[in-house]
Parts: sequence; structure tokens; C-alpha cells
Amino acid sequence: MVVGRVGRPHGLDGSFYVIDVAPELPASGGVVSGRRIVRRAGTAEKPILRLEGSTSREDALALRGSDLTIPRSDSMLEPDEFWASDLEGLAVFDGEVAVGFVRRMSALPSVEVLEVDRPDGSELLVPMVGDCVRSIDLAERRVDIDLGFLGER
Repeated sequence: MVVGRVGRPHGLDGSFYVIDVAPELPASGGVVSGRRIVRRAGTAEKPILRLEGSTSREDALALRGSDLTIPRSDSMLEPDEFWASDLEGLAVFDGEVAVGFVRRMSALPSVEVLEVDRPDGSELLVPMVGDCVRSIDLAERRVDIDLGFLGER
């Protein structure tokens, strides 16, 4: 699974900016593209990484444009966790009332949210908390939420 791409170098030690960042990008110590992350800095939106074996600006330049990947394994997830890419396109309902479709999942400072496109063209942010998200059924491609929790009723 692609979790980002190597962007421009940052400094002289082999570090680089990550572009097209996915929420699944591991923290320092994690592994991407078969190499351990020895440094992670920056922000969630603009992370800076250095990979094992990269020690110079030239090393970072040689990686520029490369995809950063992690193995996709459902065994890495807890029972109530999901890959962000699996949620994209799921239909969102409040009981039997159609709400819209998940565009993507985003990480905010305090919680992950589903960005839901509504039929009227508006957007609804749905926090991934138990009080709001009743259930997620990947087989049925459906998310059931409580609009009342969001003050939408």
C-alpha cells in the first residue's frame, strides 16, 4: 500500500519531505519500502523522514519521486480499525436515511474524521468516535452514523 512519496530533501543528513501523505504512514521506527524510519519530524500534513541507510542529501535526492509503501495486512489492524483507503466510497446512512459517500478519511489533531460528500454538494465531517459512528460494514460498503450527535437533526 502506498503511504506517500519522497519529496525534496530536507537538510544534509538524508532526510526528505513526504508528499501525498496517507494516514497509514508509520511513525519513527516503522518500516516503509523495506527500510526502517530512523527519524520522523515535521507535521502530520508535511512529515519529514530519514530512512535507514540514507545519510546524505544525495541519498535523499536519489529517492526523490519514489513511492513509500507498507505491506497491506489486515492482521496489522485491531478489530475496530480500518485502512483509510477501504473507507473511501462507502455509503453513509443514519439508519435508513442516506447521508452521502465517504470521500476520504483525514487525521485532525484530536481525532480522525470521515469527509462525507452530501447529495446537495455540501461536506460533512464525521468524527471516528463510537458516539457518532454506529457501525462500519466493509462487505456492505456502508457506514451508519448518528446525525443527532452532529447536531444535524
